[in-house]
Amino acid sequence: MNRREFIKMGMLGSMTLFLSGCGMSALAEDTSKTQDIPKGSISGGKNMKIVVISSSPHSKEESTSFYLASKFIEGAEKAGHEVFTFDAGNAYTHPCRGCDMCHMDGPCIWRDDISTDLMPKMLEADMLVLATPLYYYGMSAQLKIVIDRFYSRTGQLHGKKSLLIATAYNSADWTMDAISNHYDTLVRYMEWQDVGKVLGVGCGSRQLVERSEFGDMAFKIGENL
Repeated sequence: MNRREFIKMGMLGSMTLFLSGCGMSALAEDTSKTQDIPKGSISGGKNMKIVVISSSPHSKEESTSFYLASKFIEGAEKAGHEVFTFDAGNAYTHPCRGCDMCHMDGPCIWRDDISTDLMPKMLEADMLVLATPLYYYGMSAQLKIVIDRFYSRTGQLHGKKSLLIATAYNSADWTMDAISNHYDTLVRYMEWQDVGKVLGVGCGSRQLVERSEFGDMAFKIGENL
């Protein structure tokens, strides 16, 4: 491809993204699921303890997935819920080694931010929120490290409520298929009560996600818990 063809293709891609309205009309099935939560139906009218695991390595001012997570937090705190946020994107963490020293029900061999800061909060939480940018059609490596470390407390992390928040530059109808399937499998294995998904397609920059409908969607989910 010569330089002129490359520039032409880039302009076409930008126009497609602009016309997509930051994915506002995409993934209608998923968005309708999250918007129709009756107020108080998830929490039963009680204040919950919620852990939000944010996993973008970018700053809070630039991150698109953190923006959506912050809107959810704003709504949840407005509703009276207690929210703890863990910045997995910049935390001191280690991947699971598969050593089985924990026997799925004990402390991990690693003494890092997951063990000391996150795990105690997750064990007492009613709900876990997984927030991630889409990297090669999956979750960030930073979030995957945390999820793999669930192994050490597998049984105690079963039966909680959960929500997926993800953002992507792409806005094709298949953009979020792989990460959605992974999340659904995790929900099934962990026997979580799935609250829904906020899938911010077409949101490749902070400006785009702030102009989209996804922030309001995340806020409403938190507010209606």
